[in-house]
Amino acid sequence: MTEKKENDAINLTIKIYAPIEDLWKAWTDPTLILKWFGSDPKGVGLHARLDVQPGGIYEISFRGSDGIAHTCYGVYREVKELSKLVFSWTWKSEPGVESLVTIHLLREGENTFMQFEHAHVGNKSMHNYLAGWQAAFDKLDRMLNSA
Repeated sequence: MTEKKENDAINLTIKIYAPIEDLWKAWTDPTLILKWFGSDPKGVGLHARLDVQPGGIYEISFRGSDGIAHTCYGVYREVKELSKLVFSWTWKSEPGVESLVTIHLLREGENTFMQFEHAHVGNKSMHNYLAGWQAAFDKLDRMLNSA
């Protein structure tokens, strides 16, 4: 995993040892996203609603091992199957603080490179996005590579 933080954006490039189709499903299937979403390794997904099309709305809720529930939501701005997702991001607990997530998927044989950017995180949010996404992507990798 390579990482860099530019101004108010988190950028990660991650090699996922899974086919691009599996990674796409992990981002777009509500049942699968609940298995990995959220930064707490012992957290659990509660509810996911994903209308994966331009203008479609998503909402994902999960609970950390501390018992606190979190909900993020937004609108899909761009959807290119097996290639690109762009969506707005807002925490229910921080209304009016909107950022933007862009995901590019690149096939490399049986594996996939994921170029991930979370832009406009600024300093308005109390969340540590870099650590949070890294932990979530560790869970994603484990889910995709478990037997």
